[in-house]
Amino acid sequence: MLTMERTAPVAFGVLALIIWQGAVSLMQVPAYVLPSPIAILAAFWSDHDSLLLSLLSTLAVTAAALIAAASLGMVLALAMAVSRLARAAIQPWAVVLQVTPVVAIAPLIIIWVDQQFAALVVCATIVAFFPVLSNTAAGLAATPPELADLFRLNGATRCQTLFLLRLPAALPYFLAGLRIAGTLALVGAVVAEFVASSGGFAAGLAGRILEAGYRLEIPRMFAALTLLAIAGIVIYAALGSFERVILRRFGAGS
Repeated sequence: MLTMERTAPVAFGVLALIIWQGAVSLMQVPAYVLPSPIAILAAFWSDHDSLLLSLLSTLAVTAAALIAAASLGMVLALAMAVSRLARAAIQPWAVVLQVTPVVAIAPLIIIWVDQQFAALVVCATIVAFFPVLSNTAAGLAATPPELADLFRLNGATRCQTLFLLRLPAALPYFLAGLRIAGTLALVGAVVAEFVASSGGFAAGLAGRILEAGYRLEIPRMFAALTLLAIAGIVIYAALGSFERVILRRFGAGS
């Protein structure tokens, strides 16, 4: 049963590609409307060097943003956990940043931050940090009260309780937020690249997508989109594996 569950997504994907290829061929749909999987593969192969370099550029922004989001989210969550005043000050502004569309503020960030790579990382970090912040804060607040009472009865200080009890208890929450943040960092990087590409900075995959759209090279556009989808799946799966390893190593979770 477990093997079938693992192979089912692959089988469904292969079936969908076969149906897609057959429908496009039978209906003779033009490639500029909907390219076939074979046409997309051919477009990728003919331009794979440029597309893979652009993917590496996008992944570099994603990785930097994920590290920044994890660090920022953890620090802010710790501040909110130790101080009610900090929680009252931080939480509303964190929500404001989360609900503000990054595409609306990305042009300002790109203008304010001189270095293009740093500007893209800032935009992606804004998108990605909130799941880490909210999940970690929830984990720090979900410490079992009986364990907190035990620490207090044994004379533990607030710092000892925080680092020896609350932080380990919040680890599964932090890792779950990190897995969500990984895919959001990729989304934020692509959105920022779209904005930057319109201003002439087109190093990432978003620039290749815009370029292909302007030239009506739709199979090449789909090839870039496919790379982004695969990258998102790999990031999510890798962070999921990292989460399981860490929780198994420290004896947390199921």
